[in-house]
Amino acid sequence: MISEMLSLDVLPTLNAILNTLAAVLLVLGHRFMKKGNIAAHKRCMIGVVTVSALFLTSYLTYHSFHGSEPFSGTGWVRPVYFAILLSHSLLAAAIVPMALITLWRGLRRNDERHKAIARWTYPIWIYVSVTGVLIYLLLYHLFPGGAVT
Repeated sequence: MISEMLSLDVLPTLNAILNTLAAVLLVLGHRFMKKGNIAAHKRCMIGVVTVSALFLTSYLTYHSFHGSEPFSGTGWVRPVYFAILLSHSLLAAAIVPMALITLWRGLRRNDERHKAIARWTYPIWIYVSVTGVLIYLLLYHLFPGGAVT
């Protein structure tokens, strides 16, 4: 069983690391594409899909065994946290099919259709990755059982 091999407590940190890596690969891939280095762009995009699949597996494993972690912050930070969480969650659900379609079109070298959806996929995926790390920091490090007033 996974809990015997690895404590579930490390999975939120692993998830944050995977989200950070996803954001870095997205930015690098975008830069390579802008410079015309399609081979490096392709490697980064395949990498980000792989990292994101690992993230999703880890995230679902953690939450299936542990459940949700309640946010303990109070005061002004509480509505800010939930606004970030809501936008993150909605866009995270949307990014899965968008990323797969974008990857498929890129791999098939359907460049015009790839560019058309990538124009939307890239900023949304960056937002989801960065806010995922921010949610982790807020939930597990900045307000773990503490309060802000």
